[in-house]
Amino acid sequence: MTDHDFSFETKLLHNQHKFDPATGGVSVPIQHASTFHQSDIDQFGKYDYSRSGNPTREALEDIIAELEEGTHGFAFSSGMAAISTAFLLLSAGDHIVISEDVYGGTFRMVTSVLNRFNIEHTFVDMTDLESVKAAVQPNTKAIYIETPSNPLLKVTDIQAVCDIAKKAGALSFVDNTFLTPALQKPLNLGADVVLHSATKFLSGHSDVVAGLAVVKDPELAARLGSLQNSFGAVLGVQDAWLVMRGLKTLSVRMEHSQKGAEKIAAYLKEQPLVKKVYYPGLADHPQHAIQKGQSLGAGAVLSFELESEEIFRSFVNTVELPVFAVSLGAVESILSYPAKMSHAAMPADEREKRGITNSLLRLSVGLENPDDLIKDFDAALVNIAKGEVIAAK
Repeated sequence: MTDHDFSFETKLLHNQHKFDPATGGVSVPIQHASTFHQSDIDQFGKYDYSRSGNPTREALEDIIAELEEGTHGFAFSSGMAAISTAFLLLSAGDHIVISEDVYGGTFRMVTSVLNRFNIEHTFVDMTDLESVKAAVQPNTKAIYIETPSNPLLKVTDIQAVCDIAKKAGALSFVDNTFLTPALQKPLNLGADVVLHSATKFLSGHSDVVAGLAVVKDPELAARLGSLQNSFGAVLGVQDAWLVMRGLKTLSVRMEHSQKGAEKIAAYLKEQPLVKKVYYPGLADHPQHAIQKGQSLGAGAVLSFELESEEIFRSFVNTVELPVFAVSLGAVESILSYPAKMSHAAMPADEREKRGITNSLLRLSVGLENPDDLIKDFDAALVNIAKGEVIAAK
């Protein structure tokens, strides 16, 4: 039986790094060394300096490459470090087509940093393939997809957009943070680079900041590896170990959290004070069929808009279980306010154009019993409906 016969769940635990070959320890050793002794003047060993390569970081890179079914993985100091380094594959005069309701940090990188280096961009609704085609220019060198998008959970047809990129001679980047390889594998749908904020579901415990990238093409891997070494935003060994520990429980966490998200989305959809629910697992989501066709599930993140900003403020001040914080993908449920958190870098007029209102909340469902979260939400909404508006705690 080859390793390819094992399921994804089993591969999370049984991979080439399941134990240390030197000691048999059932954990990847943490190699703190910044530099490595060379026993030969003319022929250096595999490792020389930890920015260029470290066995602990390399173990994580091997594991994520296998899980995403790529050939090479790269571990960075944050999700934005991974995204920014991938963008360094571009040159002055190049053009990017990018999802319009992309994560605020990516928006800031494209509009405030890349533009200074004469790299142009066009934001498009990636759910409209004709708009994507129309946005492609002779100098388009990358199409950047975030699906499901943050925070409106729009779903892009990955294969169709990657085909457009290939015809244009452009690279396709896919941010797979929300679904992870447990639910979606963009490389198998034609993507060139898959990106993750490993801070989120991959590590899953709100205790590490990390980014990952995976590619299939060896030549592209060599280019990205050179950029990683040059730019230097590599992941530290303690954080690499924490991500590997988190990965071992990825499947069970995603399964539980996704079931909770499905249940909570259905509940919120029936509430009179909730104006709209954004979740691709709902049958009436505009891209529900695409989501089902390219992934194994809709994930554990949903967004919902309340009827007014006053109701939104009272709701946030009343609910007890979710933490109200930046980030997502953790064991605890996290309630976020995109307008002032994930998308604070996006100007107000740009947020409004995209439908990111001041009464929109994003919920990342954790490992609590979803019935308890629903009870908590219901108590808050009932009190608000009675006119019991709660001041800030």
